[in-house]
Amino acid sequence: MSALTGTPRLARLVLRRDRIRLAIWVLGTPLLGYALAGSVAGIYPDEAARQGYATTSASSLVARAFNGPIAGTDLGAVVVAETYVTLALIVALLSSFAVVRHTRQDEETGRAELLGASVVGRYAPLTAALTVVVAANVLAAALLLLALVGAGLPLAGSVAAAGAIGGVGIAFTAVAAVTAQLSVTARGANALAAAVVGLSFVLRAAGDVLGEQSADGTRVRSAWPSWLSPLGWGNQVRAFGDEQWWVLALPVLLLAAGVALAYALAERRDLGAGLVAPRRGPATGAAGLLSPAGLAWRTQRGTLLGWAVGVAVLGLSMGIAADEFNAMIDANPAAAEAINAMGGGDNLLDAYLAAMLGLFALTIGAYVVQALLRVRGDETDGTLEAALATAVGRTRWLGTQVLAAVLGAVALLLLAGLTTGLGYGLVTGDPLGSAVELAGAALLRLPALLVVAGVVTALFGLLPRRSVALSWAVLLVFLLLGQLGAVLELPQAALDLSPYTHVPSVPAVDPVALPLVVLTAVAALLLAAGVAGFRRRDVPS
Repeated sequence: MSALTGTPRLARLVLRRDRIRLAIWVLGTPLLGYALAGSVAGIYPDEAARQGYATTSASSLVARAFNGPIAGTDLGAVVVAETYVTLALIVALLSSFAVVRHTRQDEETGRAELLGASVVGRYAPLTAALTVVVAANVLAAALLLLALVGAGLPLAGSVAAAGAIGGVGIAFTAVAAVTAQLSVTARGANALAAAVVGLSFVLRAAGDVLGEQSADGTRVRSAWPSWLSPLGWGNQVRAFGDEQWWVLALPVLLLAAGVALAYALAERRDLGAGLVAPRRGPATGAAGLLSPAGLAWRTQRGTLLGWAVGVAVLGLSMGIAADEFNAMIDANPAAAEAINAMGGGDNLLDAYLAAMLGLFALTIGAYVVQALLRVRGDETDGTLEAALATAVGRTRWLGTQVLAAVLGAVALLLLAGLTTGLGYGLVTGDPLGSAVELAGAALLRLPALLVVAGVVTALFGLLPRRSVALSWAVLLVFLLLGQLGAVLELPQAALDLSPYTHVPSVPAVDPVALPLVVLTAVAALLLAAGVAGFRRRDVPS
């Protein structure tokens, strides 16, 4: 029997299990790219506006760190500068998590052992997962190419841009293939893959910050650290500039090396084991673990700490960047209209700060979804059933998990407001006052996050088997409507579907209590529906 025996059938099984996730991924990526390209084209409609944007972006260290290097003044180059990092991070994380889900997670749950008892080769599960994920990246890139061309961008540059995004996904498919061999748990493998994504972002940002600006001030050549990052390779393709097509071969080479290494590592370990031995815990557990609250804190503290570090760094950077925002607005009035659409109000600087706080609230919504979906993971792996066999009731257990996620969201919102205000205050000379003001403004976004928590809880209680995919899909819809809907000039009826639309854009406008009360009431109804459904259904379900 070959080591690859059974790969086609396992690939079909992967497609069957992930058909909804893959459809959202493959279709959502080009749709998001098309929407972003259309909005950028509306903001920078002529050569003068793009010239001002390129000059500002090339000279701004903050813009280079977060958006990457600008490749010129063409519309396509501006679109890539505005959209590449967002799309690249999405496909990197989706690719990594998909590979781990069908390799290490299957071993952790015992599914791989059952499959291995049939006519299945040693490498077949890993190969099937890699085949499907790589194919998904290729298909998403092809559709993104059509979307960019449909948005009116040149064909050659669109091919380079779509290839760069697809290449990032392929590169991190290879990374996840290796991390799945190292860790004994799916959570650990995902954490290792996410850490590589974070390191790649830092290396890319360092290379772009240290890069050289062209003589006309509209282009940037990245320094050597960017070449050490798979995220940086996409920038080095230089779509809509002087394209370097050979860079597209680097992700393919990394994939080949990653697969070879993953196969070699798989030969050196037992099924279900990892090459990195799990850390031995203490002989006796902490007293706090005897309660659902203590257990929730123990399981979520690592995730919360990682989010806190990211939020603090981004908040401080965005606050400091407010000083450069004035220069960007002076150079491009169309950008001022876009910021005003997202942030509201007449004061553009306040609108910028409100838009940044709104973006943080959307991002923290992902933390809420991630934290609450742990309850579904506990159900599928048997932990929930064991917990409910004790004196812990269903309502208390689920309520504790929801409370832990909401308190984590509160902490992250406060941190986002404090760090953004601190960065802005360091520029204006009033760090304490700005930090307190923006911390209060950030907390006003909490009712929208409560609605997100209510949606996830309701889906877990009423539609447990679909809760994971639907929860992320709902958050993506909120992202498109709440953050980009105004810029894309969507009808108000569509914008009103997102809870983020109803949150007052403080500090750009004065706070209003009524929408916050209504959002809180909606969240309470959703939470009650989720708890009621959970109490009435089977576990596991």
